[in-house]
Amino acid sequence: MSGMADPETLLLKPDAVIPNSRLPVLVYRRELSPDQHGNASGFEDLFHANDWHGVWRNGIYDFDHFHSNSHEVLGIEAGRASVQLGGDSGVAVDVEAGDVLILPAGTGHRRISASRNLSVIGGYPRGQERPDLLKKGDAEAQDRIDHVAMPKTDPVKGNEGPLLRLWR
Repeated sequence: MSGMADPETLLLKPDAVIPNSRLPVLVYRRELSPDQHGNASGFEDLFHANDWHGVWRNGIYDFDHFHSNSHEVLGIEAGRASVQLGGDSGVAVDVEAGDVLILPAGTGHRRISASRNLSVIGGYPRGQERPDLLKKGDAEAQDRIDHVAMPKTDPVKGNEGPLLRLWR
């Protein structure tokens, strides 16, 4: 894997409402160049090529939520946003076009603010394309989070991507 820089990692502790994960959030910066991310198919093609599916186009909800049965990738196709990760006790992360967030199951996320042109391309590992949407954790949600299968590939870097090592 020479020449492959690791993404930023954020390890978020559980809070009173959001369970978060023992796995770190991964943040890739400027992963696609402006000529690639100006077209949503750039992230769609990248995620599909790396076996992440259920791809959608939208934004990021403005309320805390998480998925107990799936990991999620968010590619910032256009614009910029400030995203709260991990619930009220988590951290705010600024992202812009070309950036990618990879959220392990259980990771709380919400949009704090965004440019008018924010466009997000999201997806899920194969077999996890039907995520639930929860606003509060409980023992059953934690059990599902603990049993979500590890992705077989990194949605950005594929079979040799750092996710496979960082999420061991």
